Amino acid sequence: MKKVEIFTDGACKGNPGPGGWGAVLRYGNAEKEISGGEKSTTNNRMEITAVLEALKLLKEPCEVDLYSDSQYVCNAIKLGWAKKWKSNNWMRNKNEPALNSDLWEDILSLCEKHRVNVNWVKGHAGHPENERCDRLAVAAAEKYK
Repeated sequence: MKKVEIFTDGACKGNPGPGGWGAVLRYGNAEKEISGGEKSTTNNRMEITAVLEALKLLKEPCEVDLYSDSQYVCNAIKLGWAKKWKSNNWMRNKNEPALNSDLWEDILSLCEKHRVNVNWVKGHAGHPENERCDRLAVAAAEKYK
C-alpha cells in the first residue's frame, strides 16, 4: 500500500457564510494542493469537504496519515462517531439528527477503501502544513464573499 499524507483545513466567514477548504496531499517528494469553497456553508462542512476531496483523489487503496485541526472531523472518524450516526439512521441521539450526513456517507465509504490514521493538530499554532491549508481555505472563501 502506498503511504500518503493528507493535511486539511476549512474556513468560514460567518457560520453559516461563505466558506472554503484546503488540502495538501504528499506522496514521497510529490505534493499537490487543492482547494474550493461554497457561497453559503458552515465551518464544519468545509472541514469535512477538505478531507473528502483529498481522499477522492487517491486512485488506489492507500495508507493515509490524515492531519486536521478539527476535533469534529478527527473524533467522527477516529472514535467511530460517524459510523454510529449512520447505524442510527443519521441521528446523534433520539432527538438530534447528525449534521452533514451526505458528506459523512462518502467519507465512510472512502475510509473502507483506505487505511486512514487520523491525527489532530492544534490550529493556528505554527504547524507548517496546517497553516498552508488555512491559507488555501481562507483564499477559497474570499472568492465567495
